[in-house]
Amino acid sequence: MRRRATGTPRHRGSLSTALSLACAGLLLAGCTAAGKAGEGGGDGDVKDGTVKVGLVYSRTGLLADYGKQYRDGFMAGLDHATNGTREVAGHRIEVAEQDDAGDPGKAVAAAKTLIGKGYKVLAGTTDSGVALQMAPLAAQNKVLYISGPAATDAVTGINDYTFRSGRQSYQDILTAGSMLGEARGKKVTVLAQDSTFGQANVAAVKAVLGAGGAKVGSVLAPPSATDLTPFARQVKAGRPDLVFVAWAGSTAPALWTALDQQGVLEAGKVVTGLAGTASYPVFGDAGTKVSFLAHYFPGAGGGNAVEKSMLDAVRKAGGTPDLFTPDGFTAAQMVVRAIGKGGATDTAAMVKALEGWSFDGVKGTEQVRAEDHALVQPMFVAKLRGKGADAAPELVDTVPMAEVAPPAKPAAG
Repeated sequence: MRRRATGTPRHRGSLSTALSLACAGLLLAGCTAAGKAGEGGGDGDVKDGTVKVGLVYSRTGLLADYGKQYRDGFMAGLDHATNGTREVAGHRIEVAEQDDAGDPGKAVAAAKTLIGKGYKVLAGTTDSGVALQMAPLAAQNKVLYISGPAATDAVTGINDYTFRSGRQSYQDILTAGSMLGEARGKKVTVLAQDSTFGQANVAAVKAVLGAGGAKVGSVLAPPSATDLTPFARQVKAGRPDLVFVAWAGSTAPALWTALDQQGVLEAGKVVTGLAGTASYPVFGDAGTKVSFLAHYFPGAGGGNAVEKSMLDAVRKAGGTPDLFTPDGFTAAQMVVRAIGKGGATDTAAMVKALEGWSFDGVKGTEQVRAEDHALVQPMFVAKLRGKGADAAPELVDTVPMAEVAPPAKPAAG
């Protein structure tokens, strides 16, 4: 049953707001060939009961803010899952941090170095382009890899050794679809820029909501356009049941102003993704009229014990909980589970320990699906209250994890 609030081995395949899709890595970075790392034991081997975990994430670069959220969450999750000891089943867990700067080449190089030293567990990754290079490296070297906020559906089910600790694009779209109701016969318009980013969003909505019977069309604006009024008018003239907005870049405030002025926000339901705290002022006066699909915002979990543990720990350490903090926290929970039930050196046993595991997470009950390693989890619908610096999200609905579960597609191996 949904909670509503009025005040407070694998699938191949974000839909988020302008800012969150960029951070989710839909615009994939250049490819770097993965390969086997150097052989031989090193300082990552289990010595004196210590297990070293490699954390490869964006400490610098365009995604540094999101990387910090992930890292803060990971450290809080490690303490939570081990009752503050950072030990499990007689093994002390030590974390070695590596900066990928959002560059797949740097991430692969760092991972190869860690694997060459004997590391059996790697976690991290904010960008989808990085994740798509790390995953095959993990399979080739038989190490456990837990991807973070990278939202590309292609990570789920890519191989037996890769898991994820965040949501994926399919879950975003299904959350938007939950606001549409019965899709069959409904009209959906995707408003986006005529770019790789925008076209990918149109294709994704067609693949998900179109498959459910919705009639999906699009209004695409040139990325260079600054006068967005004609596109707002075009959307309104189409009289859609739902408008899905996927917009990137500095013209986002102008877009939301145009949609508001042209009456689009009153004419029907307009949905977009809720990004991090820094994005809230972008919506201006329009923010209170938009419905937001949300992966997470502080308080979305309803103040359950795990969420409270994360919020308290991150704030005590001087951090600020935000969109991707749970992804790090969940990754740490998964690492502790893998080592505690699977041992410190047997990767196959670690994989088995995670497959099918249900656990209490920041967002509520979550499950690692055995068939394809998707992280099945609840998603949220939110509204913004206030505007500018005072804008803050408010929970409207919690969508049960079964309703936003992506289709399973087992991996070949």
